[in-house]
Amino acid sequence: MAETVSYRPKAGDIPTQPGVYRFRDATGRVLYVGKAKNLRSRLSNYFAPLSSLHERTRHMVESAAGVEWTVVGTEFEALQLEYTWIKEFTPPFNVQFRDDKSYPYLAITLAEPVPRVLVTRNRGIAGARYFGPYTKAWAIRDTVDHLLKAFPMRSCSDATFKRAEQTGRPCLLGDIGKCAAPCVGRVTPEEHRSIVLDFASFMAGNDSRYVASVSKRMREASEKQDYEAAARYRDQLAAMEAALSRSAIVLADDVDVDIFGIAHDELAAAVQQFIVRGGRIRGVRGWVVDKELDVELGVLVETVLQNAYEDSVPPRDVIVPALPDDTAELETWLAGIRGAATKLSIAKRGDKAALAKTVAVNASSALLLYKTRRSADFVARSQALADIQDALGMDEAPLRIECFDVSHLSGTNIVASMVVFEDGLPRKDQYRRFAIGESSDDTDSIYQTLSRRVAYLRAATGEVGGVDGPDGSDPAGAAETPDVPAAPPDEGLENRRRKFAYPPQLLIVDGGQPQVAAAQRALDEAGITGIQLCGIAKRLEEIWLPGSDYPVILPRNSDALFLIQRIRDEAHRFAISYQRQKRGNDIRSVLADIPGLGPSRVKELLRHFGSVARLKEADAKAVAEVRGIGEQLAETIVQRLHA
Repeated sequence: MAETVSYRPKAGDIPTQPGVYRFRDATGRVLYVGKAKNLRSRLSNYFAPLSSLHERTRHMVESAAGVEWTVVGTEFEALQLEYTWIKEFTPPFNVQFRDDKSYPYLAITLAEPVPRVLVTRNRGIAGARYFGPYTKAWAIRDTVDHLLKAFPMRSCSDATFKRAEQTGRPCLLGDIGKCAAPCVGRVTPEEHRSIVLDFASFMAGNDSRYVASVSKRMREASEKQDYEAAARYRDQLAAMEAALSRSAIVLADDVDVDIFGIAHDELAAAVQQFIVRGGRIRGVRGWVVDKELDVELGVLVETVLQNAYEDSVPPRDVIVPALPDDTAELETWLAGIRGAATKLSIAKRGDKAALAKTVAVNASSALLLYKTRRSADFVARSQALADIQDALGMDEAPLRIECFDVSHLSGTNIVASMVVFEDGLPRKDQYRRFAIGESSDDTDSIYQTLSRRVAYLRAATGEVGGVDGPDGSDPAGAAETPDVPAAPPDEGLENRRRKFAYPPQLLIVDGGQPQVAAAQRALDEAGITGIQLCGIAKRLEEIWLPGSDYPVILPRNSDALFLIQRIRDEAHRFAISYQRQKRGNDIRSVLADIPGLGPSRVKELLRHFGSVARLKEADAKAVAEVRGIGEQLAETIVQRLHA
């Protein structure tokens, strides 16, 4: 492998000032845009020896044909220019956003002579003031319906408004008191605009002031025996309280804050934004971020905020899960949008921290839901299988995929798992798990597991002996998954063997070249051919084929990599659950968890008592007789064993 790329500029030619850089391919397409406080220092990281680079970064650097940069005066200018170029060029290696839905907003058309209120998904209305986004359109429509009783502003369409002007008759909303009817002159445009501004102020978080004001007017009217006016204020108060009841009170009345939660893995991140105004949750927004390069959480936060406030105004306080390196510059950028200071912070205690934790939980759930929905989509699964076929050079799409993973605890309780996916969906009734007695390392464990698995393959891959043990038992040491009921005794064993003998088109092992080589050795020794083998390395999400010096790189946002990652994660989960079960039943693991008991003392305990049963029956006095075991430690051992 070459030390670095041919287009590497001389270090002395790269300035040390702040700036923005762009990597381009041979056609001139912008592949990646980044910013730096010191361009020379940042770019030198990309031109380190290729073998030392993160696999995704190396893929980007090798895909590029050149790099260019623009020097700016300050770090804030670099932030602005980077943001502009990302929007202009949409580079494939930068973070890509995909909103999981189009959210409804509440809009007030302040630029119109007679403003109106409407629920819309269109963010392009000139001069409109927006509130939201909201998760449910019906919920905000219900809120508006209540508020029109307190703030009877126009909510009709332009056609309805013009027809009322021409006929001199208001619509039904005017007759029932949900509109002040400026169309027929019941109020002047100025009076109507005053109602509109009060409506907007109420939605912006000044609800407590209006509730107190209307309550005071109602009492004053009652004292003056103006019962008609008091009844009108009573109805307005009830309408406002009904609207407020639809927003949960989470913080103090004077708190305006946006709280962001981010849950991410190697391929994607789910973002949740809770919009709190006047201490109440006024809106919730969520979207998904595709990650082409592996970025830190702070960098992800910066990109998320730029996306979130592209077409909305930030509040005074913004709470994030991590602060980016250029927090000061980002605060300056947000302040420019808001027209006043905006502060970024991490909530560490109190009500805000509790709400931030709730937002984080929502983000984690959203990421899981995103993966589940993506996996359940038939078109996406079909595309994923086709892409896997092309990437691995297979003759046909892998309709049956088996994945193997090994789990152990410091070399003890070694187990392995096998999960099966058919047509991109899990077949839990065909999962298997393996107990491995002795193994030198993970590669040996993979070799043993695959050797036992391929002993079952017949027909499509050739007859192999040793299918049954001498007593008709399962030579692979496999057990049915606990997720499904076992088959009836009279047909269960034969049914399991029949499923286990069905050959897959693709075998996946969790690991890189060493694990793949061990699995290939098991296939070769069994004489099995016609099955594609690959491995997936966790950290870099790269695909390794047998005998290959370079991995196969799948696009970070591809359905193919998503499916392989999900299969690998399922195998890991299944192996971990079995390993924990084995560990709980292993006396050595129980003893090893006791503080003060190392391997030597555990060995001495078992040697002294001769069996696990005798050790469990012993009292603290008997245990204290063992060399190296004191009375206090003996008490702890007895309590733990009895527990």
